[in-house]
Amino acid sequence: MAPYPTDKPAPHWRARTSSVLTTVAHGSAPFIATFLFVHLAAPAAANIGGSALSSQTMLVGREYYQTMFGERYLVFAPLLIHSTSAILKRLFSPRPPRALSSALSVTGYATALFFLPVHVFTHRLAPADPAPPIASLSPSELDYEYVKATLSSWPCRSTVLYAVLVLGVVLHAADGLGIVWSTWAPDLKPPRRRARRALAGAAALPVLTGLAVLAREPLFAFASMVTRYRAALTHSFVYRF
Repeated sequence: MAPYPTDKPAPHWRARTSSVLTTVAHGSAPFIATFLFVHLAAPAAANIGGSALSSQTMLVGREYYQTMFGERYLVFAPLLIHSTSAILKRLFSPRPPRALSSALSVTGYATALFFLPVHVFTHRLAPADPAPPIASLSPSELDYEYVKATLSSWPCRSTVLYAVLVLGVVLHAADGLGIVWSTWAPDLKPPRRRARRALAGAAALPVLTGLAVLAREPLFAFASMVTRYRAALTHSFVYRF
C-alpha cells in the first residue's frame, strides 16, 4: 500500500527530499561510470596481451582512482553517495519509485550490499594487512597475478563473483541510463531498453572473455607470492573454505 492515497497530495517535504535525492543519485553516476570504464579496461585488455597487458593497464588506471584524492573522492564517495541516496529516496519518497523486484533495484542493492563489499575487501583491504604472511602487498605486487590466483584456487566461486558483479553493474548502468536520460533530457527520446541492454552486454563481453583468458594462463608469480595472495583471499568468508 502506498504511504499516501493517490488522491491526496504528498507532504511538501517528502516530495522535495525525493527530488534532491534524485539529483544527488544522478549527479554521482558519471563519476562511477568513469571509474568503471577505467577499472574494467584492465581485464578487457587481457584479450589482446594477456595478464601482462592487464597489469600494465591497471597500473595506468590507478593513477586516476587509487591516489589519496582519487580513491576517496572519485571512487568511494560517489559510490557511497549513489547507494545511500537511492536507499533514502525509497524511504522518503511519497510513493515507491519502482518495484524492489525490478532489474534496476535488484542489481543495485545486490551490488551495493554484497558483491561490491566482497570485491573491495578481497582486492583492496585484505591485501593491505601488514601481518605475515600477507605483509602488506604493495601496488606493484598486487597485479593481475592476484586475479589469476583467485581464479585458479577457487575457479567456480571466483568466476561467479566476477561475472555476476560485471553483469550486474552493466545492467544497472543500462537501466539507470534510461532514467537519467528521461529526467534531464525529456525532449530527447532515449534508446529503447533492449538497445541499452544490448549495449551493456557488448560492454561486458570483452571483460568476461578477458577473465577467461586470465583463467587459462598459468601462474607466473613465485610460490611465496602465491602464498601471500591466498592468505589475503582467505581473509574473506567467501574464500575461507
